[in-house]
Amino acid sequence: MKPDMRNALARLKPGLRRPDRYEVAQSLKSAAAAIIAWALTGWWLSAPMALMAPWAAVALVQGTVYRSVRTAVQLVFMITAGTLLAAGAAALTGDTMIAMVVVLPLTTLLGNVAPVGGQGLYASTTALFVLAYGSYSAPAVGHRLLETLVGAAVGVAVNALVLPPVHSHHVGRLALALPRDSARLLRDMAEGVEDYDTSRAEQWHHSAKDLLAALSELYVGRGWDSESFRLNPGHRLRRWTPAPSSEWDVVWAQVANRLLALTLTFWETASEDRGLPRPSPRARKELGRLLASAAEACEACETVMENGADRGGHDRRRTALADAHRALAAVKEQLHGQDPDVGAALGSLVADCQALLDDLAPDGGDVDTDGTPTRA
Repeated sequence: MKPDMRNALARLKPGLRRPDRYEVAQSLKSAAAAIIAWALTGWWLSAPMALMAPWAAVALVQGTVYRSVRTAVQLVFMITAGTLLAAGAAALTGDTMIAMVVVLPLTTLLGNVAPVGGQGLYASTTALFVLAYGSYSAPAVGHRLLETLVGAAVGVAVNALVLPPVHSHHVGRLALALPRDSARLLRDMAEGVEDYDTSRAEQWHHSAKDLLAALSELYVGRGWDSESFRLNPGHRLRRWTPAPSSEWDVVWAQVANRLLALTLTFWETASEDRGLPRPSPRARKELGRLLASAAEACEACETVMENGADRGGHDRRRTALADAHRALAAVKEQLHGQDPDVGAALGSLVADCQALLDDLAPDGGDVDTDGTPTRA
């Protein structure tokens, strides 16, 4: 293998990953829908426009059944519009080139202004194929539309009847990753707070930013999860585990933003370009104890989110927060008699830590037996 090709493959490798079960299932369903559509129109019926059926079917195995139905309506509408406009222009002008000049601006405009999303492209491409291949006679137009309808029906049916997609598992995985990743960051901070440097503090700050990115991904996943139950005939028959309550999203949004502020303060106290000095060794030791207890509280929250009725998780969370508040009180004692600059840095850290603990126990509330946060 040539070095250039080897280097190109090496650059591609980090972007490759093993597909998950959902991706494999949807890919196989899409291929099966195309094969079934071709078998119906190309093999059994020997339709002249048989290619339209698998072309439509493969595009309609979407991430949710509702999205398949909606996309099918949009796709059929755009293909019908493109076909009829192209056939009409060809019949009126009697010249393929003139018909293209007339119809392509119209179909392109229709695709852009119609509320059909990415399906708008089908109006122009269909018109182009109709005119380029001269398939604008009445029988050809009828076959094109009929085969498209067959393919759309097959694509929607396969997606709805064969393992109809439900996204609760994916959302649950994303939701449970937030307390786990928060705890991992807090433990890393607890272990390194006594001798942290600029590089490590910067790494903490980037990890806090990653939490916000994960939260955004969760919000998108919530939308997919809600949509996956619409028009889904199989969600009552398939076993599925409900995702943790969306009320937890508010908690972790607050925690992530608090960690972003906290890590920024650590980064600034470690930087030689800033005027904020590091807190005293005694204060850093107590901060480490506080952060370790906060990490324990996050891990307990993960248990509560996953197994809401588990009282052990509730008790573990309560104990961890109590330890964290004792450590916070010890840190506050270090504020007395400090140099003004040191006091400013430590005061900022204390304020962020206290707010973090409040975020982990909203308004002093606990959690219901189903794992949903409550407020006092």
